[in-house]
Amino acid sequence: MNKKYKKLILSIIFDAIGMATILPFDLIWAPISGYLMTRMYKGNLGKAAGVISFLEEIIPFSDVIPTFTIIWFYKYVIKKEDKNEETVIIDI
Repeated sequence: MNKKYKKLILSIIFDAIGMATILPFDLIWAPISGYLMTRMYKGNLGKAAGVISFLEEIIPFSDVIPTFTIIWFYKYVIKKEDKNEETVIIDI
């Protein structure tokens, strides 16, 4: 499986964990979420995403926003960053 899609699966799992948490656990999950985001996405994108993820988890009732998946979509669909992926040409 491609590294890009492994990140998507992890993103969906982390978003599900964030949505399933209740208020006391949000205080624990928020910094973990921010840290995981900075580890998954390097550079300025990872730093900004880590802060956004932390704030989204710490603010009550904002857990429904799938931050990890949105960042994945931004990086791989909108910006189309996929340096590890080979281009496959299929002749028809």
